[in-house]
Amino acid sequence: MARAPIGMRLRDRRKSLGRTQAELAASVGISASYLNLIEHNKRQVSGALLLRLGEALEVGIDYLDGAAERRLIQDLDEIAADPAHADLDIDPDSTTDLVARHRPWASLIVKLHRDHLDKTAALRALSDRLSQDPFLSDAVHGMLSNIAAIRSTSEILASVSDIPEDQQARFHRNLADESARLSDIAQAMAGYFDRAPSRLGSVTPAEEVDDFLLENQNYFAAIEGAVSGFAAGLGCDPVAPEFESVAQAYMEKAGAGSLEALDAGTAALPAPSRRFAVARALLLPDLRENIEEIVASADLLTSDAALVRARRALQSYAAAALLMPYDRFREAAVASRYDIDKLQYRFGVSLEQVCHRLASLRRPGAEGIPFAFMRSDPAGYITKRLPLRDLPLPRYGGACPLWAIYRAFQTPDRVFRHLVEFADRSRFLFIARTVAKQATGFDRPQHLVSIMLGCDALYAPDLVYGDGLDLSSKSAAEPVGSACRVCPREDCRHRQEHPITGS
Repeated sequence: MARAPIGMRLRDRRKSLGRTQAELAASVGISASYLNLIEHNKRQVSGALLLRLGEALEVGIDYLDGAAERRLIQDLDEIAADPAHADLDIDPDSTTDLVARHRPWASLIVKLHRDHLDKTAALRALSDRLSQDPFLSDAVHGMLSNIAAIRSTSEILASVSDIPEDQQARFHRNLADESARLSDIAQAMAGYFDRAPSRLGSVTPAEEVDDFLLENQNYFAAIEGAVSGFAAGLGCDPVAPEFESVAQAYMEKAGAGSLEALDAGTAALPAPSRRFAVARALLLPDLRENIEEIVASADLLTSDAALVRARRALQSYAAAALLMPYDRFREAAVASRYDIDKLQYRFGVSLEQVCHRLASLRRPGAEGIPFAFMRSDPAGYITKRLPLRDLPLPRYGGACPLWAIYRAFQTPDRVFRHLVEFADRSRFLFIARTVAKQATGFDRPQHLVSIMLGCDALYAPDLVYGDGLDLSSKSAAEPVGSACRVCPREDCRHRQEHPITGS
């Protein structure tokens, strides 16, 4: 698993302050030789040491954690994993060096690859339209028929000299009629292509929103503050049973409509989902301006569809902040040792809402345990992802089939915990459980999804899910990878694809 090359950034900052390696190493409690290895990207740094380095160099952890570099490394790894490049014998270990030494060139490679994917997608879409669209098929057939009729009539007029005048007039009328029909078809085709969607990007709107949330570490201080102020004037604890009735009265008094305006299907939702929908509707009028300011300043949101998705994501974020107030939720999480079931019961929310909120506890100075969040359907399609600094989640396709998020489908409605070790010896604790998104009838299949949280194994003693795990034994952690194409474990029985690191 590639990690961000922050050594050069550390070295540049140290030199700008006029400090020697020996001075900096002594101030953070490591040897000068070890710091030298870090600065040359020969050793990774995270956790408490990263915090000490940030304090010693007078910079925030965001400056040193290399989130942008990690995304760039992940993008390059995915380019290398493309089967079309299998014959190039790309060394995946060189990706980190490329980003560390030549980041602009690395960014250019990613941009060119995405441009190539965009053009390929456009060509494939056009080919599909030409070969399968019934309108185009009929239009092309009509054009060929018109052209054949025009050519036949023209040949008769050109080759026969003694055509009676009345027949000549009829042939000319036919030419005019066929030409008019041909023009109509051509105009209709031009209008069709003008109306057809023109943007076919290699980065989908959902991926743009994922990058937007990752850039902000899924924490939005402006929304937290606005929701806190709104809750103070609501006159009701959002966790209280009477929340919906108070919300109804508040909306009517504010002239913001009625909760009955919610989708008719909302009434059939489970109580937590209903309360969440009410919270969204309640907050939307007051927080619309805050949300618009955030999305308007987000450079990563380049398409209209991504802007729509981002607004919805921030509306959901606001609803979670109302139903699970930051300080109270964090205190309850620490007191229960992050017991998801207890937090569900305490705040009257769903498992997914709890897990998503846990992944947003990133307020500086009042952070919770850093969690990655991931959601998948039974086919392995990743429908939501919030990575960690050292735990990038696959952007495309599925993750390692051994991950807890997939194995949880084998034990529905039960928490599956999983201590794993990656090839770089980093260890993580995964916690996953399947849930039904909504109630279905007897004759309808359930809409199941698997929800997973992941954190560094160092935090396992602080979690109820770490109880009973032998964290001192390496054999207790199961060897896993990120995804088959980039996993170096060639002897894995669960491998589905040949690794790019193989011969």
